[in-house]
Amino acid sequence: MPATPAPLPLSLGANYDPSALPRNEHGPVFNEPWEAQVFALAVCLSDAACFSWNEWTATLGQEIQAAQEPDDPRSSYYLHWLSALEQLCVKKGLVSGTDLHRRKEEWRQSYLHTPHGQPIELLAADKKAMPAG
Repeated sequence: MPATPAPLPLSLGANYDPSALPRNEHGPVFNEPWEAQVFALAVCLSDAACFSWNEWTATLGQEIQAAQEPDDPRSSYYLHWLSALEQLCVKKGLVSGTDLHRRKEEWRQSYLHTPHGQPIELLAADKKAMPAG
């Protein structure tokens, strides 16, 4: 039976600052669609028992604690969610570190080869590299 996540807001112990999670009167809010997707993916993977909610909150808490270091360039709360999620997925064998790195690079190349204003497609880098024929 899948583990049931703790109700939100998350309990991260002494390191958790409830005001850090962007909220309005209806609940969490997100600046970008990817932030909502990371949030939902973490909840779904926990619901599917890929990792426990306690593992999730511990890993996220460590990421947030590391963000308190003065040289941390990450400015978005959800970048910490993303980093924690990537760490847990690799740790639990859901994806290899190599595959994760490769896919991130594929997206980066696609972004770099997509004309401004066009949707980014994963194949954009491959299309640009292919000779016209």
